[in-house]
Amino acid sequence: MSTAAARAARDGASRGSVLVINSGSSSLKYSLIDPSREVELGSGLIERIGQDAGIVSHTARVVAEPGEPVPTILDVRHSEERPIADHHEAFAVMLAQFAEHGPDLADHPPMAVGHRVVHGGARFFEPTVITSLVEINIEDLSVLAPLHNQANLAGIRAARAAFRDVPHVAVFDTAFHQTLSPAAYTYALDAAVAREHRIRRYGFHGTSHKYVSEAAASFLGRDLARLRQIVLHLGNGASMTAVDGGRSVETSMGFTPLEGLVMGTRTGDIDPAALFHLSRRAGLDTDELDELLNKRSGLLGLAGRSDMRDILAGRAAGEEAATLAYDVYVHRLRAYLGAYVAQLGGVDVIVFTAGVGENAVDVRADALATFGFLGVKLDAERNGTRGRGIRRISSDDSAVEVLVIPTDEELEIARQTLAVI
Repeated sequence: MSTAAARAARDGASRGSVLVINSGSSSLKYSLIDPSREVELGSGLIERIGQDAGIVSHTARVVAEPGEPVPTILDVRHSEERPIADHHEAFAVMLAQFAEHGPDLADHPPMAVGHRVVHGGARFFEPTVITSLVEINIEDLSVLAPLHNQANLAGIRAARAAFRDVPHVAVFDTAFHQTLSPAAYTYALDAAVAREHRIRRYGFHGTSHKYVSEAAASFLGRDLARLRQIVLHLGNGASMTAVDGGRSVETSMGFTPLEGLVMGTRTGDIDPAALFHLSRRAGLDTDELDELLNKRSGLLGLAGRSDMRDILAGRAAGEEAATLAYDVYVHRLRAYLGAYVAQLGGVDVIVFTAGVGENAVDVRADALATFGFLGVKLDAERNGTRGRGIRRISSDDSAVEVLVIPTDEELEIARQTLAVI
């Protein structure tokens, strides 16, 4: 297989593919992309790596040949439970899934492997071919994202061992936000302390924000360089980015993914003095505060449930906690939207993406309910109609285009990987 992959990389074989890897601390998510048609051929998720019983889920997608009217014929799904010791074994399991259930990697040999890496610090501002030196830098940056970069690195090392003859490319969540101005990324902290410990706003979800903002311009048939956009990536993790002419100029996540919007289990913005108070009065140490803010707060902390679908159901049933959680969530969205309109000097396009953004009708409507003064008008029928793919939910006479765009971070990673090689 490695020989075929190398030949595909050298010759640019039309059936070559890009393998996209998203490695977590105990999981491995993968996607095989046909770059010529920009379609996913197969994907999977291996969970509970290093635990007693791992979970393997694999999907092989049967795709019509070019020219046929129906792009996707069939998804063939397979799942099983088995112990998986580490990420190297997880890669062996992944290869076995492709061999047993398809698609056959001999027919679609990877010409490159693209890796999601959460934190690139101020060092990496574009997709980068992975070398031993790059690995060292990613590990050094783990101090800024200890839960993420080490896991990403484990996947990189396992992948480079499994696919030795093709280039590996790191695509950084933070890279899209390297265009932030010093005024946007600098905290008003003692400058020497900030410099020594590399404390600044980095921003995250950059791969998604880049993909969605470019997709919006393409859908509208407008010049990306002339558009002022606000992108709302609303999932369990949530962030908002102001995109001016295709460049990130402001974003809600900061030094870590904790800052900004209310999320499934994260507080978002909070007065730091509240942490001093909890330390002094409640006796919480640093690790306990970290867990409280990242894992026991947000919607979960307010209403006991982290999924927006459950919050909406509770709100509809008149539950006070769910109603308050929803109101806090929407209040924060409006506050950031207003601030970003001011930073951009107006807005041409507002885009909703990710699980909540793509599916929560009420969240979209309520987040924009106070922006009529800008000429924002939603079409209630369009907003309430569920669908796949990009869709416009603003009315025809709205001064601002409002879109729903499903994000595709795997495809964006594949695109950036190919751009490098």
